[in-house]
Amino acid sequence: MSELSHLINLELYPLDDANWRARTKDQLAQHGCVALADFLRPDALAALQIEAQRGMKHAYFNPQHHNVYLTAPDDNYAETHIRNRHVLSTKGCITDDLISEQSVLKILYHSAEFKAALSDILHEDELYPYADSVSSVNIHYARTGEELGWHFDNSSFAVTLMISPATAGGAFEFVRDVRNAETGAMAFDAVDDIVSGKIAPSHISMPAGALLLFRGRNSLHRVTPVSDDSIRQLAVLAYNQEPGIALSETAQMTFYGRVNAPQ
Repeated sequence: MSELSHLINLELYPLDDANWRARTKDQLAQHGCVALADFLRPDALAALQIEAQRGMKHAYFNPQHHNVYLTAPDDNYAETHIRNRHVLSTKGCITDDLISEQSVLKILYHSAEFKAALSDILHEDELYPYADSVSSVNIHYARTGEELGWHFDNSSFAVTLMISPATAGGAFEFVRDVRNAETGAMAFDAVDDIVSGKIAPSHISMPAGALLLFRGRNSLHRVTPVSDDSIRQLAVLAYNQEPGIALSETAQMTFYGRVNAPQ
């Protein structure tokens, strides 16, 4: 752990400690999310913030209208039905191939100790990188008025690291266990009430340097618009449950504006 000791606050988060892993696993099971504040050491966080700021000039911004299920329209439902109704996502990002191999993010992402701890906490046998050169590690940016619309994730878990939160707006909101994707129960009425503002969501505080583990396949979530001139910067550490999987070319074009074939 000598390399990680310069990056991670191992006194708070001893990755190889079975008791800490068990407690974190229980918290994730109980709440559907775990926010680990001060996960990064101050020097590592400062270096990452400089890197993210410099990389922003390469970010691809592509406002997208999508439904909360991230699926194609279904003609069995009206255009105004929650199954087809559009929400807006306007954030931008830079891709894995634009992030240095010496970055804090890459060192953390590829660390055997970090992946072993995540695998245990997330109940996964193994974690694998994407087979393309753009999808594994991304940095996301949200400027004034930009947001991530309500949606369910396709994957069973998400691992994110807050680089710089917005100073106004840019809040992570969620309602857990809304649908059951495994049984096909889409919970249209509950989803409609959430998107319409009839059900108040929960909030997760994400200060700079915090790591978030989140189960978003069945929990509806969003990031609210940034409401001042600050920039919300967040790293996404994307793993697969099987080797050799690349993000589809359609998804790559949508999120990144270009396609990189499997490596």
